[in-house]
Amino acid sequence: MKSAYFRCVGGVSGDMMLGALIDCGAPPEEINRALILLGIDGLRVEPASESRGVVAGTRVHVSARGRVQHLAEMELALRGSRLPRSVVDKSAAVLRRLSEAEDAVHGSPAGGARVHELGSLDTLADVVGVVVGLEALGVERVYSSALPSGSGMVETEHGLLPAPSPVTALLMSTANAPVVPPPGGDGEAGEMVTPTGAALMTTLAAFRQPALTLHRIGYGLGTRDPSAYPNVLALWLGEEQGAPRTTNMTLIETNIDDMSAEHLGYVQERLFAAGARDVWLTPVQMKKNRPGTMISALAPASLEAALADLILRETSTLGVRVRPVSRYEAEREVVAVQTSLGRMAVKVKKLDGVSVSVSPEYDDCSRIAREKGLPIQDVYRAVQEQAGRVLLPRPTG
Repeated sequence: MKSAYFRCVGGVSGDMMLGALIDCGAPPEEINRALILLGIDGLRVEPASESRGVVAGTRVHVSARGRVQHLAEMELALRGSRLPRSVVDKSAAVLRRLSEAEDAVHGSPAGGARVHELGSLDTLADVVGVVVGLEALGVERVYSSALPSGSGMVETEHGLLPAPSPVTALLMSTANAPVVPPPGGDGEAGEMVTPTGAALMTTLAAFRQPALTLHRIGYGLGTRDPSAYPNVLALWLGEEQGAPRTTNMTLIETNIDDMSAEHLGYVQERLFAAGARDVWLTPVQMKKNRPGTMISALAPASLEAALADLILRETSTLGVRVRPVSRYEAEREVVAVQTSLGRMAVKVKKLDGVSVSVSPEYDDCSRIAREKGLPIQDVYRAVQEQAGRVLLPRPTG
């Protein structure tokens, strides 16, 4: 499983995350093609190779000629674009988390945070660019080190604020994020974690360091160049090995008795696209003996708010139930295998590093079955048998 670990040496901001992803190989042209789909005049990212101290990396500048006033306009641009549903939902979840923190700190009505509070169009480009960059690199899991607190004061449109800013501090606290002192002691480190950086990390990442087989390391550069530490965000990209067999998840559920089957199927698709690991529908008997359907979604805890909001928006329910659960997981890996029917993707299940079973991917089996006019069960059986001979250990004795 390809995973990304962000090591917050000099803190984290949206443009530092974007720079680290590009430095690790995310194509800037692919990110800019995605930004074009938002329909905002001139919105693009411009990477440049620079250094902070002795560390070389990528600094990203965002340019735009368009203008928006509120978060609602950003989300409207997202929802109205032809971006993949997974990019839209994850980006909207980050922006909504940031907006909620801005509203709480500034006493604004829900959704009232203005663009100058959210960092203008830079925020939209950073958020969408990071989500697109992670998908371009094939990242399935995101992790982060502890966040440095920063120190001293920050000059903002609201006047002088302590570092971290109230919005950043609220994002950290609501996510129970680990926070450490700034490098080099309590000097004037300034702002080390921006609100956009905090919103991205607390929405997308788990705060721990995984065991990785490292493939690439990239560095995203911040604007300042302090002497006490290199102002860089390191990205370690690799295959996760020996992951814990238990994972903390969130189970989100609600009961529905007044929606059509087609609409329920649409909600299920949206939940998967937004990052749910599993979604299922269960027939239930509700009050007044009405038949209904229970929607259940299993997801990482970091996506709880986004998925609960999606269910509230897309269904007729007035509330959802949420509870933490633990899940035992086997290691898994998707590999391509050459078979008599062509090159096929196969999922390999592993226990303690040993391959124990193989499962052909449905999409490949379906495609081959249609192309060759074969029953899909015959395709599945042939691929499973041939892949097993290649990927599974042979019995001894």
